[in-house]
Amino acid sequence: MRNRSVATLAVAGVAAVALAACGSSSDNTAPAGGGTSSLATTAGGAGGDVGVFTWWAAGSEKKGLDALEALFKEKFPNDKFVNLAVAGGAGSNAKAKLASDLQNNQPPDSFQGHAGAELADYIDAEQIEPVNDVITALGGESVFPKSLLDLLTVEGSIYSVPSNIHRANVVWANTAVLKKAGINAVPKDIKAWMADMDKVKASGVSTPLSVSGTWTQVQLFETVLVADLGVDKYNGLFTGDTKWDSAEVKAAAADYKKLLTYANTASDGDDWPVATDMVIDGKAAYNVMGDWAVAQFTDKGKKEQTDYQYFPVPGTDGVFDFLADSFTLPKGAKNPGGTKDWLMLIGSAEGQKAFNLAKGSIPARTDVPPTDFPPYQQSAMEAFKTNKIVSSIAHGAAVSLAWNADISTAISKFYSSKDDATLVSDLAAAAKKYLG
Repeated sequence: MRNRSVATLAVAGVAAVALAACGSSSDNTAPAGGGTSSLATTAGGAGGDVGVFTWWAAGSEKKGLDALEALFKEKFPNDKFVNLAVAGGAGSNAKAKLASDLQNNQPPDSFQGHAGAELADYIDAEQIEPVNDVITALGGESVFPKSLLDLLTVEGSIYSVPSNIHRANVVWANTAVLKKAGINAVPKDIKAWMADMDKVKASGVSTPLSVSGTWTQVQLFETVLVADLGVDKYNGLFTGDTKWDSAEVKAAAADYKKLLTYANTASDGDDWPVATDMVIDGKAAYNVMGDWAVAQFTDKGKKEQTDYQYFPVPGTDGVFDFLADSFTLPKGAKNPGGTKDWLMLIGSAEGQKAFNLAKGSIPARTDVPPTDFPPYQQSAMEAFKTNKIVSSIAHGAAVSLAWNADISTAISKFYSSKDDATLVSDLAAAAKKYLG
C-alpha cells in the first residue's frame, strides 16, 4: 500500500496542473443530513463532545482553528467542540501522541493529516474510515479538484476531507534589509541567491537566512532539491526513477550545506514563528516557509512590499510545492455523528473561507471566490492553477510518516555534522527501505 501511494503522487502532481479554476461565489454547503443516509440527521448537529486533534496551537494556525471553532458552534449548536491541539514541530509532537492514542484504541473524533502518502500509514493500519458520503454531500468533484481527491483515495474509498492547500516553496523577505544591501531583483537560482546573501552579510546582517527546528530544515532542503533537480527528477525521487545518491542530489546537498552557512543557529524545539519573526524584525533577510507565514506578517502590522515581499525559492519559479491539511474519521471514534458534522463544516465553502482567510492558505474547494482573499492568497490561487505541482516531503504529501521520520533524522544529523556526503548516503539508505 505504501509504495503504491507514494508512486501515485508523482502522477497526481503532474495531473494537478489541470486543476479547475476558482469559480463562482455560490456556497455549496450541504446540511448535515444531506448526501447519504449515514450522515447525521439531527438539526443543529448530532450532539455531544467532538474532540478534534491538530497541531494548530499557535500563530496563524491557531487563529484559523479558532475561526472554525466559532463557525462550528454557530452551525452545530448541539455539538461541543473540544480542542485537542498539541503544539510544536509541524505536527511531530502531535503525531507521536496520536500514534500512541490510536495504538491504544483511544482515537479522537477527528484528527488532522496531510493529503498524500502520509494517509497511507493510517489506512494500512485500518485506523481511519472512508468518508465518501461526506465528500458527496459537500459536492464531490464538482467542488473539489479530482487531482486532490485522488491523493485522498485508495481503491475507491476517500479517507479524509481537505480543508486547504498550502505552498511550501515560498521565500519571505524583509524589504528594508534587502534595500540596504542593494538588492533590487529576485535571484534566478540558488547560486544567485547565495550571492545576494553575501551582500546582506556585507551590509551588516550576520544571518541573512533564518531557520528553526528540524522540520523547517527538511522543508528548506526539499525546495533546494526542487530547484536543483527540476520537477521530473524531483518527482522521481519518490518512484525510484531518480536515485537519492545521484549527482544532482549530491549537488543539492552541497548547496544546502552552503545555505546553512548564512543561517542562524537553531534548536530543534524552535517552531516556525521564531524564524519568520527574525525576518519581520530585520534580524534576517530571508526565510523559507509555507504560506501560513503571511498571517504572521499581517498580525504584526506589516504591509506587503513596503515591509515584506515574497517569491518562489530561487530556481523554483513556476513550481508549486504542494501540501494540504485534511481531516479524518478515525475507526472507533466515540462520536462519529459529531465527527461528520465537523467534516461537513471544514469542507464547506463558508468554513474554508473563514479558515483560510485566517491561516494564509487557499481553499481546497474551487467555488470560493479569489476576490474574497488578500493579494498573496490570490496569487497562490493563480499559481496553483498554472504552475507545475510537486509534493512536499516535510508535510507528508510525498512520503509516508516513517520515511519522513528517516529523512528528518538524516537532516537533523547533518545539521550537527555538516557532512553532506553522509547526508546523501543516509537519504539513499532511507529510500531503499521504502522503495526497495
